Amino acid sequence: MPLRNVKPTSPGRRGVVLPSFEEITKKKPEKSLLAPLHKKGGRNAQGRITVRHRGGGSKRRLRIIDFKRNKVGVPGKVIAIEYDPNRSARIALIQYADGDKRYNLAPQGLMMGASIMAGPNAEIKVGNALALKLIPSGSMVHNVEMHPGKGGQLVRGAGTAAQVLAREENYVLLRMPSGEVRRLNPECMATLGQVGNGDHKNIKLGKAGRKRHLGRRPEVRGSAMNPRDHPHGGGEGRSGIGMPGPKTPWGKPALGYRTRRKNKDNSVIVRRRK
Repeated sequence: MPLRNVKPTSPGRRGVVLPSFEEITKKKPEKSLLAPLHKKGGRNAQGRITVRHRGGGSKRRLRIIDFKRNKVGVPGKVIAIEYDPNRSARIALIQYADGDKRYNLAPQGLMMGASIMAGPNAEIKVGNALALKLIPSGSMVHNVEMHPGKGGQLVRGAGTAAQVLAREENYVLLRMPSGEVRRLNPECMATLGQVGNGDHKNIKLGKAGRKRHLGRRPEVRGSAMNPRDHPHGGGEGRSGIGMPGPKTPWGKPALGYRTRRKNKDNSVIVRRRK
């Protein structure tokens, strides 16, 4: 996905780097694959804010993505590449031979008119989905299931890909984008290829207003607050935090503090990402 610079007609346009959207072939989404999306503002079911700095933003509608890829043995054709406001990746509109339409994550290199398929008889090519046991070692995959039939949960962000390393006993070893190596059930489905829109990480929004359009509210530094509002607050002028390590607003260590549960099953992790 190429990026574009714009003329510096204002301070907000001076440093902005935006996507060119050259790969987008259709502006309006498929109506039959839309669902309403209600904003939560970072609040949980009890109405308490559990994720800070969320709220506002442009209205969106949910695109129903086929993460399960359970259209086994039915060939499909890519009829459009579309923008999805709910994710960093682009989505591909697929029309299957039986007339059904579905959205898939668009991998890098998947073009309009390409044919794709899911199931044990699918070829080893970008966009096809197979069980991990049928994918050759060294292949790059995305949209990986954690449990057979549940749908892809891993490796779905723009530009990401996992690598199939080897088979050991009743598992397949997968190297995640973070470097972590995990064991997975060989019956889990995965889609071949790397997720498209790899330049997403190089986008520069250029101004605070564009961040607000994405539903992100301002983040205030703790050192700019009063002592009653944050452990880093207080002091005369621009003073340091005055403690051995940075803290969260609730006094917990902010760096290096282990939050993983002790009784969590870690047997599926062969090598940590660190």
